[in-house]
Amino acid sequence: MTAYKSDLLRLLSERGHIHQLTDAHGLDTLASEAIVTAYNGYDATAPSLHIGNLASVMLLRRLQQAGHKPIALMGGGTTKIGDPSGKDESRKLLTTETIAANIAGISQVFHRLLDFGEGPTGAVMVNNDDWLAQLGYIDLLRTVGPHFTVNRMLSFDSVKTRLDREQPLTFLEFNYMILQAYDFRELALRHGCRLQLGGSDQWGNIVNGIELTRRMNGIELFGVTTPLLTTADGAKMGKSVNGAIWLNEAMLPAYDFWQYWRNVDDRDVGRFLRLFTDLPLDEIARLEALAGSEINAAKVVLANEVTRLVRGDEAAQAAAATAAATFAGDGLGQDLPTIAVGPEGIGVVDALIALGFAASRGEAKRLIAGGGARFDGAPVTDEAFRIVVNSGEARLSSGKKKHGILRPA
Repeated sequence: MTAYKSDLLRLLSERGHIHQLTDAHGLDTLASEAIVTAYNGYDATAPSLHIGNLASVMLLRRLQQAGHKPIALMGGGTTKIGDPSGKDESRKLLTTETIAANIAGISQVFHRLLDFGEGPTGAVMVNNDDWLAQLGYIDLLRTVGPHFTVNRMLSFDSVKTRLDREQPLTFLEFNYMILQAYDFRELALRHGCRLQLGGSDQWGNIVNGIELTRRMNGIELFGVTTPLLTTADGAKMGKSVNGAIWLNEAMLPAYDFWQYWRNVDDRDVGRFLRLFTDLPLDEIARLEALAGSEINAAKVVLANEVTRLVRGDEAAQAAAATAAATFAGDGLGQDLPTIAVGPEGIGVVDALIALGFAASRGEAKRLIAGGGARFDGAPVTDEAFRIVVNSGEARLSSGKKKHGILRPA
């Protein structure tokens, strides 16, 4: 591990956040001598970020913990175009109203993880539509275009990968890297921003911004990327078999969010504790050294800590209590998905779909045929089985880890 003199790079390095640095010595020196303003950008393509974005949000949190100033840049302007990085096809173009609603949604997590205020290290949230919307396209191309060559733009992974796979890349998307480079320059001039943070897929865009600002304004800027996060089995973080693991409660209940972290691979526990929690490193070392079934205790700590940071103390406590009641005590937690059943009852296939355990009748029937459906702990073998709940509560399960509550209507 490289020895850094600044608290910022030491913290990022110890926690496993660093993948690439544009000028390690220059940034290390700057961060040890002054408060560094840094940004990360987020396009508003959905009403919430997901856990694949959480590593970059944690970069901003670490920056502030080390005594520097974070900027959360909302991509109100760039969302109108779409970032081709890591995408095999063009994104659907969104309306201005949808983009605004999405920004309102994704901004929630920043107010939990960052400290916004007027002080020298207080976080700031800005929207790149504030300046991109004011630019005449011809004026932008005349001002910025001469500093880019098509040859170099074609060499970046975000473009080359799409072309290598013979997937279309629209001219609209091709302009994205110019606009992101312009963002970095604009933030440098408006807010004194010297550092851009991002995932490894943003390396080319970050370098473009550094070079553009140096050529146009003679300002030295820096870039840091975090590793592309994959689980121990090679899967890209951000999604589960049932869909994206969203950060917002409205998109994913706290219990499901908690369960994702509780069920991570044993090999990922230490790495995720370093990346996604504020636990001391010596405590993390102790937890990741647990062997056998004891590692489950470390997973519970991981689930509690990440849920507390992203969803709040109350959500973390409720999710943990639900898990304890459901698994340890064989009871029914209060945070599980719930449906009301009328006096006529409900077919098990319809119940599995209503609880979100199956996306279709065919999928529900396959779950039953494979022995994965259980009613109050007993296997359900007949797809025509009808559930009647006259009083109290009953439990319908999919496998060992997904449970739902059925209550009388």
